[in-house]
Amino acid sequence: MTKMTLASYPHMLGFEQLERLLERTAKSGNEGYPPFNIEQTSDFSYRITLAVAGFGEEDLSITVEDRQLVIRGRQSEDTEDRVFLHRGIAARQFQRSFVLADGVDVGEAVMENGLLHVDLSRAKPQTVVQTINIKKG
Repeated sequence: MTKMTLASYPHMLGFEQLERLLERTAKSGNEGYPPFNIEQTSDFSYRITLAVAGFGEEDLSITVEDRQLVIRGRQSEDTEDRVFLHRGIAARQFQRSFVLADGVDVGEAVMENGLLHVDLSRAKPQTVVQTINIKKG
């Protein structure tokens, strides 16, 4: 079976970067931790919410790297003086990545009741019509 690529379609010009982006997204290897929601809050805005119970603001970092929103969490180990009889609350580090389309900007991030909310906005697209003159050869 032959793998279909965007290059297989002659009317799809200049989409090589999109193909690389899709491959990178498929390889990102996001596990199921922490769980998250993505909601559309208006026609041009979104909100990503991660369940980060046990993490403080100082334990989290949010960066945009090469059109990719990366959210990392790392808790400090303060278990020296503590003896756990049962440890069922995960205290592990994580990294969640979300690929951003061109024109999507990251707004503010808010911690609320163990949830990290990250707001995104997209500029309203403008319709552009361009007329190309034909020269006589």
